[in-house]
Amino acid sequence: MRTPRFTILALIALTALWFGVACGEDSTPTAAPTTPATTAPTTAPTTAPTQAPSETVTPTGSATTTETETATETATATSEPLPEGTLHLGYFPNITHSQALVGLQNGLFAEALGPNVSIEPIAFNAGPAAIEALFAGEVDITYIGPNPAITGFIQSGGEALRIIAGATSAGALFVVRPDAGINTVADLSGKKIATPQLGNTQDVALRAYLLANDLGAEESGGDVKVIPTKNADILTLFQQGEIDGAWVPEPWGTRLIQEAGGQVFLDEKTLWDGGNFVTAHVIVRTEFLNERPDIVKAFLAAHVDATQWINENPVEARTVVNAAILEVSGAALAQQTIDAAWENMIVTYDPIASSLVKSAQAAFELGFLDDEPNLEGIYALDTLNQVLQEKSLDTVTE
Repeated sequence: MRTPRFTILALIALTALWFGVACGEDSTPTAAPTTPATTAPTTAPTTAPTQAPSETVTPTGSATTTETETATETATATSEPLPEGTLHLGYFPNITHSQALVGLQNGLFAEALGPNVSIEPIAFNAGPAAIEALFAGEVDITYIGPNPAITGFIQSGGEALRIIAGATSAGALFVVRPDAGINTVADLSGKKIATPQLGNTQDVALRAYLLANDLGAEESGGDVKVIPTKNADILTLFQQGEIDGAWVPEPWGTRLIQEAGGQVFLDEKTLWDGGNFVTAHVIVRTEFLNERPDIVKAFLAAHVDATQWINENPVEARTVVNAAILEVSGAALAQQTIDAAWENMIVTYDPIASSLVKSAQAAFELGFLDDEPNLEGIYALDTLNQVLQEKSLDTVTE
């Protein structure tokens, strides 16, 4: 009889050790950029918001009716301003949450929501902290990785949250040291491989990959030593030769290559149909979705606009995103790092629902979930599809 090692409640409780977001951030929550004029920063127990960015950059990419609309068009699409309200918006200071950084930095969210809706941005660096804030009603919408969203949905009995859009696809690499002697899957036997956190998205991906190739972690009867370690520590251990490889999200995969001489053993997108799998998406507190569908729709319109602008203006988008990362975290990425890492991910509003189901099933088979996951009802894509139809864009499916 199969006995799972960890229950879903334990995964939420041990936030510092376990679930991390797919984007791989794992430091203490820091400052959040605020939007001009309509922003009223507040403090949530799990975060430490700070000052707004000192500059506002306006998108310069031209738009067409079949591709994207400008922020002005989004703001004026509704004839009457939205009623008064507040949007508590969570996000992570990472390139995989680029729409949040661009939307706040460029004022896209503020324009879309209008003069009566204030935005209170809150920066997180760990998925469980964002879920806890959502449970407490301190966050209404947040960008987040897939596993924390699954955990929050299951723990709340399918009541607390809904996924309303995608944010990023792909952007996870299995990087090895050139002198580790890893040229084939069989060579992983007996090696030391790091992941960002026990049970996080990349940790589950590595363990599932080993299992699919008749290998396994030591604790499950195999001989591969899987070492859950913070991303920053992974880089140090890699440089010191203390580990043989690591399965990490961007930009850490690129940093292992550029700063530690690593080489790509596997790009995770090669394991997925069409190379697409969810790395980050957008969730909403169910109660907020029911109470203020107008704010949710306006936010999603801006989210789609930000996605389109980023894809049409990748060079400028990297500059805006890196400036926001600097203001929030105090340290920007090296230009060569953000340039290379950017090429490994896809900015999208498609949630790529099929990959979420597969990831949840893998977590169950590996013993991270007590019961086979039932994700029925986790998606609420009607509003996103309404926005896409109004912009003459293809709709998405669950």
